[in-house]
Amino acid sequence: MGRTGTTRRGALLATGAAAAAAMTGCTGGASGQRPAAGPAADPARAEKALRRRHAARSQALLDEYDAVIARHPALAERLSPLRKEVAAHVPALAGTKAVPASPSPSGTAPVVADGPAPDDPAAALKALAAAERRTADEHTASLLKAEPELARLLASVAAAGAVHAYLLTKGDAR
Repeated sequence: MGRTGTTRRGALLATGAAAAAAMTGCTGGASGQRPAAGPAADPARAEKALRRRHAARSQALLDEYDAVIARHPALAERLSPLRKEVAAHVPALAGTKAVPASPSPSGTAPVVADGPAPDDPAAALKALAAAERRTADEHTASLLKAEPELARLLASVAAAGAVHAYLLTKGDAR
């Protein structure tokens, strides 16, 4: 009898299939052109704004990783590979080459979206997984608004976020 439940491979396949399905429906009209958002819509300006918004969201997620690592240094080894991936998403989404540096100790208290990082390491991981899911959902929601190249990037980053959320909640607890 086979395994039951969600596996990483199954989660990745489902996320990829959903992203591919969303991307195939990206064009509109008989000519395959996207309908304009307004009479004077500037696609380049709209894409820059979309990139900035998603880069800022990924930066906020990166800040949450830094807050959890600062609050719980014992989790640094487990979180560092995921943080490194999120750090690479920020410049990719922004369309720049600079990658945010590793967190440096500061005198400020670590803060996540809902306030300070939780004192309990398990709760901190759960909060980080929720932040990953929210970020992935935001990236996925913008697939239809994005030009094809950016849509592919957003789909990839959203899939990575879904995997990160899985690893943070059900992955190797070491």
